[in-house]
Amino acid sequence: MTDRVIVEADGGSRGNPGPAGYGAVVKDAETGEVLAERSEGLGIATNNVAEYQGLIAGLEAAAELGASTVDAMLDSKLVVEQLSGRWKIKNAALQPLAQRARELMAGFDRVRFEWIPRARNAHADRLANEAMDTQAGIAPKHTAEVARQAELGDPDPDPDRAPVRWSGATGTPTRLLLLRHGQTSMSVDRRYSGRGDVSLTDAGAQQAAAAAKRLASMDGLVIGGEAAPIIASPLTRARQTAEAVADALGGRVSTHPGLLETDFGDWEGLTFGEAAERDPDLHREWLGDPSVPAPNGESFDAVHRRVRRARDELLATYGGRTIVVVSHVTPIKSLLRMGLDAGPSLLFRLHLDLASLSVVEFYPDGNASVRLVNDTSHLS
Repeated sequence: MTDRVIVEADGGSRGNPGPAGYGAVVKDAETGEVLAERSEGLGIATNNVAEYQGLIAGLEAAAELGASTVDAMLDSKLVVEQLSGRWKIKNAALQPLAQRARELMAGFDRVRFEWIPRARNAHADRLANEAMDTQAGIAPKHTAEVARQAELGDPDPDPDRAPVRWSGATGTPTRLLLLRHGQTSMSVDRRYSGRGDVSLTDAGAQQAAAAAKRLASMDGLVIGGEAAPIIASPLTRARQTAEAVADALGGRVSTHPGLLETDFGDWEGLTFGEAAERDPDLHREWLGDPSVPAPNGESFDAVHRRVRRARDELLATYGGRTIVVVSHVTPIKSLLRMGLDAGPSLLFRLHLDLASLSVVEFYPDGNASVRLVNDTSHLS
């Protein structure tokens, strides 16, 4: 555990708003050793939103490291002054981000803010620019060089590098078989179903059994008589679906709270139309801004960060293996979003059916590959 850390954070966008991303670095305050790095593309967002997201990511990483004191250093005067309490936060889009930052700050003994010039924030700035480039579709230099040399007939020009294929991925991936739970009474009526703990319907149980049979027929899920790990959301509908898989494979189910569905708060149990009628302005804003939480609930940004932490824990525990992950719509979309390195708009453009199967592979070098999305052939 490190008691005192420095968090350097930055964010930006190509266009303001435009393709956006953030970077954050956590360092030991005494030695300067880099303890953690965080970076991510945000889709289309403003500079200020990205800067706040960078700070939030840095504070989350510091909390995970067990730090008690944080010196937060940013080149964003606005974020420093607002969170120091000297400037008011007039932009409604920034208010929930500031609230999230303050919630994280409350978990430390002390957080001190300092504005630093961009030249002193070079590490976080580089991470943020790489994330922005990815969102803008600009290939990293090495990737572009590999593609150009491959076109010239030299796909592996540097003998000191590990072999590079068209995807650039190296090493043995961790393969996640992503299974959405079967039908419930809430899904029949197309109601927001988040933390409400409902069971599968009879039809849902049949869907789970069909998905389990499909998985049992796949190679690599039972090796030497040992079934692949099966990790599920703690909610009953996911556990029931996972138990069907465990019965078919001869394995057992463990749960992870990071795989829970979005907390829809006061919209739990409402249809889309009912929620829109109850809170028309907020519902519209929620659909357009992933940082906005449902009333007394959770934002999609918060879900994404939670699922990313769960993903990292699964990769650390089961690296190089095939695992079955049984969860809900938003967590599965988040994992596919990570695999595609896509922005939050994917949440609204990707459809996942009940008991559908998707596959994503995460490589130890940071690359990923989405192999399958929303396959329901086992249900026909």
